[in-house]
Amino acid sequence: MRNRKFPAIVFDLGNVLIPFDYNIAINKLNNIEQGLGNHFIEFYNSNYHIHRNFESGKISKDEFLSTMLKAVNNKIDAETFCRIFSDIFIVNEDVVSLLPRLKNHYKLFLLSNTNSIHQKYGWQKYGFLNYFDKLILSHEVKSIKPEEKIYREVERQSNLPSSEHLYIDDIQEYVDAAINIGWDAVKFVDYEKLVTDLKIRNILK
Repeated sequence: MRNRKFPAIVFDLGNVLIPFDYNIAINKLNNIEQGLGNHFIEFYNSNYHIHRNFESGKISKDEFLSTMLKAVNNKIDAETFCRIFSDIFIVNEDVVSLLPRLKNHYKLFLLSNTNSIHQKYGWQKYGFLNYFDKLILSHEVKSIKPEEKIYREVERQSNLPSSEHLYIDDIQEYVDAAINIGWDAVKFVDYEKLVTDLKIRNILK
């Protein structure tokens, strides 16, 4: 482990760099009409394939919005929905603080299952994104984790062999998918464990 070379460090976005909480959106919808948020999230979770199809670029933003606006009984317009749907993120400042330190010595890549609404209204504004050499986003490359294609897209952008990538993600299935194609990968639990994992690999001193 200590002798392995990692020129590329690849970060997941949601719940690693930016934790999110859909309860924020639920509460805002409930304030518009009692029970509206609860009705929405029940529909959303029961039809999660719609979310996945949007993330993987299989359906358009307009198709997604048409379905979601019906789920909120057309009580709000598309713009309002996009803002409420995306106002769920906060920044994990501890993890973000590692990026400038790592940037001095490594190529940094962002690998995220995400969609165009969350990108535009939720996280695109964050300055820490400038530390990354490239953002590999599911809705743009038409593939979602844990599909092999999206990991290979990182390799295409990095121009490095599989063994020279270290991946950080909070979902074990996505960590395992990276390991299965020859990457090293760690499950993100919290900042302290991440620092330990990086020190074990001589990435942080």
